[in-house]
Amino acid sequence: MPATKSTSRTVYAGTDRIGEVAGHVWHCLSATDSASFAQLAKQVDAPRDLVMQAVGWLAREGKISITENGRSRSVSLS
Repeated sequence: MPATKSTSRTVYAGTDRIGEVAGHVWHCLSATDSASFAQLAKQVDAPRDLVMQAVGWLAREGKISITENGRSRSVSLS
């Protein structure tokens, strides 16, 4: 039976990198009233998974608000 190649990848980047991207997310949001998750992923130069981890970091610290509008969600500074 032939060996299969693993396609797994590391998603967790470590707190230093997540904190750095959280800073980029915060600065992006400070320039606008709010942004969708899709807009944030495009504006912040980082992988989408890392941007979502950074959003979680900021939410945990109480620095952002997440608003649900039907099927979309927007993020703004608290």
